[in-house]
Amino acid sequence: MYQRNTTLYSRRNSPFQLPEVHPFSTPRIYPTEMSTQNLGKLRVRATTSNMSPVANAKVTISSVANPDIVLDELVTDQSGLTPEVALSAPSADYSQAPSTVQPYSEYTLSIASPEYVPITVQNLEIFPNITAIQDATLRLLSPQGAPTLYVIPPHTLYGDYPPKIAEAEIKETKETGEIVLSNVVIPEYVVVHDGPPTDTSAANHYIRFRDYIKNVASSEIYATWPEATIAANVLAILSFTLNRVFTEWYRNQGFNFTITSSTAFDHKWIPGRNIYNNISLVVDQMFTNYLSRPNVKQPILTQYCDGNKVQCPNWMTQWGSRDLGEQGKSAIEILRSFYGNSIYINSATIVSGVPTSWPGANLNIGASGANVRMIQEQLNRISDTYTIIPKQPVDGQYTQQTADAVKLFQQAFDLPQTGIVDLATWYRISGIYVAVSRIAE
Repeated sequence: MYQRNTTLYSRRNSPFQLPEVHPFSTPRIYPTEMSTQNLGKLRVRATTSNMSPVANAKVTISSVANPDIVLDELVTDQSGLTPEVALSAPSADYSQAPSTVQPYSEYTLSIASPEYVPITVQNLEIFPNITAIQDATLRLLSPQGAPTLYVIPPHTLYGDYPPKIAEAEIKETKETGEIVLSNVVIPEYVVVHDGPPTDTSAANHYIRFRDYIKNVASSEIYATWPEATIAANVLAILSFTLNRVFTEWYRNQGFNFTITSSTAFDHKWIPGRNIYNNISLVVDQMFTNYLSRPNVKQPILTQYCDGNKVQCPNWMTQWGSRDLGEQGKSAIEILRSFYGNSIYINSATIVSGVPTSWPGANLNIGASGANVRMIQEQLNRISDTYTIIPKQPVDGQYTQQTADAVKLFQQAFDLPQTGIVDLATWYRISGIYVAVSRIAE
C-alpha cells in the first residue's frame, strides 16, 4: 500500500510559528502538564502487506519543531498495535471555523523492526479529543530497501489547493464511452494516480476502497466536526468515487487508473497519512452507500468546495455542512440542503473481494445457520495470525463464545466492542480473512 514520498511542502501560519497566538510551538507533553493541555490520542498499527501483525516494532514520536527530542517510545503488541498515547494539540475552537491558525499539532513518527524497512512519517496531524490511527505497512529488508519517508502536506481546509473543476453530476454515455458495469459494485481496490491525470511521472497506487475513502475524508474534513457532518461528507466522497468507478471515467479516456489525488479533478488522497477513528467508524458503517437521483442508475458525482476560500453554488460546502451538523441536521438533511430534495441514499448489494456480501441482518447470540458458520470459520483462520482471538467450535451456533471472539476481533480492529456482527464487523472480518489467508493473491 505504501510508496515512497519525499516531496516537501511549505507550512503557512502554523501555530508553531505564532506562539503569541497559539501556545503549542513545541507540542511536548509531560504528566504534570496533561491536565492543562488540549490532548489528542494516537495509536499505531504495524502490519505486513497481507495484514499480518508486526509485533515488537519500535515506534518513536518526536515534535516537528524539535525533532531531536523524543517525546515517547512505544512497542507494538502481538496484534501489531501500540497503546494509545496522549499528545498535545491546539484548542478545538480552531477547527470549528475558518482560521489562519493551524488547528492541529504535528509530530514525526518512526516505526522500526529488525527484519523490516523502517518508515518515517513527518507532519502527522493530531486534533484534540480525537484518536488518530497511523497504519504502517512494513516491507521486508532487502538490498534495495531504502527507508520509507512520508511527508504529509497541510490539510486541504488549511493549505492551498486547486479548486474543483466543475463537471456534470451525471455522466452521459456519449461523453464517457461505454459504461462497463450494469450495477453499482463496491470495488475491492481503486487505482489512485498521485497527481493530475496527464502527469505521467506521478505514481499509481493500488489502495483498498475503504482505506481510500478513510484517507480522503481525513484529508478533506476535520475529525472534530459533528458526526452527521462527517457522515454527509463521507457519503459525498463515496458517491463521487463510485461514479468514477461505475462510468470508468479515466479508463475511457485512455488512462490506467480509477481516480486521481488532484483536488482540481477529484479528491485529495495522501500517501502514508494518518486517519481518525471516528471517521474510520463512519466509513465502515456506510461504505456500501452512495447518493442517487430518481431514475438514474449511476452514483451522483457529488462535487463540493470549502465554502470559505472557494464558493460553489448548488454544491455542498464543507464549512456549511459543519454549521448544519452543529444545528442538529441529519446527514441526509445536510446533503439535501445543498443538492436538493431529490437526492437520496442508495446502497450497493455487491461488494468485491469478500467471500459473501452482507446478509442484511446482524448476527448475535441465538443466531444460527450458514452465515454464523462462515463467521466462525473466518475468525478461526484469523486467530492463526491474531492470537488474541480464541479458537471456537464451527457449529453454526452463535453462542457467548462466538460473541466473545467477535469482541476481541473488534478490539483488535478499532470497532465498537459489541460482540455483534453488524455490517461493519462482517466486512472487516471478511477483509482480514481474505488478507491473512492470501485469497486475494
